[in-house]
Amino acid sequence: MALITGASGLIGSEAVEYFAGLGFTVVGIDNDMRKTFFGDSGSTLWNRRRLESLLGKSYVHYSSDIRDKEAVDQIFQKYGSAIDLIIHTAAQPSHDWAARDPVVDFDVNAKGTLHLLEAMRQHCPEAVFVFTSTNKVYGDNPNRLPLVEQKLRWEIDPAHPYQMGIPEHLSVDGCMHSLFGASKLSADLLVQEYGKYFNFKTVCFRGGVLTGFRQAGVELHGFVNYLMKCAVTGTPYTIYGYKGKQVRDVIHSRDVVRAFHAFYSSPRRGGEVYNLGGGRESNVSLLEAIQLAEKISGNPMAYQYSDSSRQGDHMWYVTDLSKFKAHYPDWKLTYGITGIMEEMADQNKERWLAP
Repeated sequence: MALITGASGLIGSEAVEYFAGLGFTVVGIDNDMRKTFFGDSGSTLWNRRRLESLLGKSYVHYSSDIRDKEAVDQIFQKYGSAIDLIIHTAAQPSHDWAARDPVVDFDVNAKGTLHLLEAMRQHCPEAVFVFTSTNKVYGDNPNRLPLVEQKLRWEIDPAHPYQMGIPEHLSVDGCMHSLFGASKLSADLLVQEYGKYFNFKTVCFRGGVLTGFRQAGVELHGFVNYLMKCAVTGTPYTIYGYKGKQVRDVIHSRDVVRAFHAFYSSPRRGGEVYNLGGGRESNVSLLEAIQLAEKISGNPMAYQYSDSSRQGDHMWYVTDLSKFKAHYPDWKLTYGITGIMEEMADQNKERWLAP
């Protein structure tokens, strides 16, 4: 049995379908708080209904709030040791929103994670616990790397040892994280500590841009999906800072969930940590993404530039995947940035353009 939080969101729903397809009974927890964060356009209720219709009795949904310790404990108590996989994707995911309400952000991201870890300790301590962390745990330390300005992107100095991307041993200290980054780092450390202190099978996947065509992309979160939507619909788009040359690596939700499965199939105890993203195979600058979106949509984009860079934001972030690939050599990326954006347009164009 798998228990998945944020089950109606992008990664959560991908995991629900994937593991249900493998024969798992899946318990999902999601209270559609994304609607609270981002308004009606951010709601994932449609995805919950799709999962319930598609999967029938193999999927059981709870509209519980992970901030409610008693509610979380009751769910775990009901299923007990039958739970052998926990995938925790529920989160408040936005830098900007976290600054508006740091208490709610911390309660969701840090305290909610603690409630889940403690429920696991009490009711199913042999389960595998997979946590979707973030590259924002490194704060703005990536911006201190020697970067070279190119025509359309920032790029790392080719002589630097991080040429293949940023590894797990980059320091998380002495930097600005944003309040979102701080709450996620708190959760990340808790997941590690439960693995180390109690010798549990816990893992933190520090993600780059995790995306896919079912993401409810909004301006404050889900930039590739939102950018593609703007290109298709003619909605004006705003670039924030760094001349639009900031670089992100992008990974498809299906490849993310396949990484979860690889760890579940051969778990490691002691609080493992992996950076997970598109790496050198799938990365893009904002200016490059705009050009790609224009090509795919066939529409020129209306965009403007704001010189106000988001605090704690990265100028260049490419994931070094070598540690995860060394531990799980059968896993590999199956999507690149072009294929990801083409799929977004193909799958969503009709819905985006509907009156």
